[in-house]
Amino acid sequence: MAADRHRHPAHEDLEKRWAATVQAARDGGGPDPSPYAHAENLLARWAEPQRRYHTTDHLLAVLDHIDVLEEYAEDPAAVRLAAWFHDAVYLPDRSENEERSARLAERALPELGVPQSRTDEVARLVRLTVTHDPAADDRDGQVLCDADLAVLASSPPAYAAYAAAVREEYAFVPDEAFREGRAAVLRQLLELPRLFRTPYGEREWEERARRNIAGELDLLSV
Repeated sequence: MAADRHRHPAHEDLEKRWAATVQAARDGGGPDPSPYAHAENLLARWAEPQRRYHTTDHLLAVLDHIDVLEEYAEDPAAVRLAAWFHDAVYLPDRSENEERSARLAERALPELGVPQSRTDEVARLVRLTVTHDPAADDRDGQVLCDADLAVLASSPPAYAAYAAAVREEYAFVPDEAFREGRAAVLRQLLELPRLFRTPYGEREWEERARRNIAGELDLLSV
């Protein structure tokens, strides 16, 4: 593979993690294509120049959080695949990113030998990240959504960096409009009975995340 001056330091590790997840997601029947197929395409997507928060670092963080929450998942391989695809299509000025990401998964996973039932589950999980509101009995959805929202429970400096990166992604939006839109999103999150649905997430992340969100709302109103 040709060297890429924009290659993320963890690129090789991510390729290995992708291949291991693909192998775990297959049903074991018949010869399979290389598990590394589609890895380069996905990693290129996550490194697109319009991204500031939804980057390879975010993908790494979500995968690491899934590792922490794995015991709560019914199908960890499906959850990990959903993490890879959940922001694979990302244009800040578009509203259909999750749907397009889910469709990408629906096209790519059968080519990798992933069974249709698991492909359907991955696409469902990707679409769930529109609302981050999984059902009470949706354990896989709870793990993915908790892993995706775990950034909200970051340390104050890390949360400030996250909020700044989000603003950079929406640099094309005027300040007043951004403040209004961002505040609406944050209020919607605070109105959820629980931000985190897994026992670990509720115990370790809920209180800190709500403090961070409230603090950002205060800054947005200044």
